[in-house]
Amino acid sequence: MKAEMSISIDEKKALQERVKRLKEEKNAVILAHYYQEPEIQEIADFIGDSLELAKKAATTDAEIIVFAGVHFMAETAKILNPSKKVLLPDLKAGCSLAESCPPDAFRKLKAEYPDHVVVTYINCSAEIKTLSDIVCTSSNAEKVIKSIPEDKPIIFAPDKNLGRYLMEKTGRNMLLWDGACIVHEAFSLDKLLEVYRENPSAMIIAHPESEAHVLKVANYVGSTSGMLNYVKSSEHDTFIVATEAGILHQMQKNVPHKKLIPAPAKEDNTCACSECAFMKMNTLQKLYNCLQNEGPEIILEEDLMEKALLPIERMLELS
Repeated sequence: MKAEMSISIDEKKALQERVKRLKEEKNAVILAHYYQEPEIQEIADFIGDSLELAKKAATTDAEIIVFAGVHFMAETAKILNPSKKVLLPDLKAGCSLAESCPPDAFRKLKAEYPDHVVVTYINCSAEIKTLSDIVCTSSNAEKVIKSIPEDKPIIFAPDKNLGRYLMEKTGRNMLLWDGACIVHEAFSLDKLLEVYRENPSAMIIAHPESEAHVLKVANYVGSTSGMLNYVKSSEHDTFIVATEAGILHQMQKNVPHKKLIPAPAKEDNTCACSECAFMKMNTLQKLYNCLQNEGPEIILEEDLMEKALLPIERMLELS
């Protein structure tokens, strides 16, 4: 088959139809993150952010879960469904934020502060989750932090930007792991303000994984789903969007009459935006191959899944 970048619209549609047929034949469900390519979002059974996808993974009746996202998301689906087959179109689809928190180093930090409650952002490996008391997503992080008694000190990992934002929102002082998402640290404040000067009526919306200087100029800060809902319900008609550019596909479908501008990245690139190379490793062809071959499959040890499940369940109970 031709390289996916060069196939025609008709060939792409035909491939999408083959994926749909395979999905029915194999009793499979496709879960896709908002940052996936549009052609994958179009055939997914469910599109969501990390919290929504975790909830959907916990309740699906499908025998096979195909996770169009990154590795930690597929791991979470497997932890919630240990007896089901969980597939990831490309096993190399990792996460810079998850990789910024090596388990051995984090284990040492935790040992130094045994009295601290460990809260970890869901964007971390299964092994880091086993070292956690409770997991959170950007959608429910504030609620999770507020659920912890004020006399209990907190370690928050791995995202320092989200951690700092939560400290401001909750007034809690937390020990932060020094991790970050390269996609959300790629925004150029100078370029963003230049775009704003060209569009003075625009509302700047940002994901809390972004750096503090971007969050300070934002009119709204929220999770992926929060940003989608804000744009949908807002009376404004122009938005500068500071998160991974894949969100714009679903966002524009929700508000076809509104103007959406991706926040510019520091480096010049073809889209003048910030894209996650890991998210974009999943392609329509890989998705088809994955369903056809029922692999690559996410395999985790039973003991690890049992330990990692506890902090995830605590989060879902709160949500």
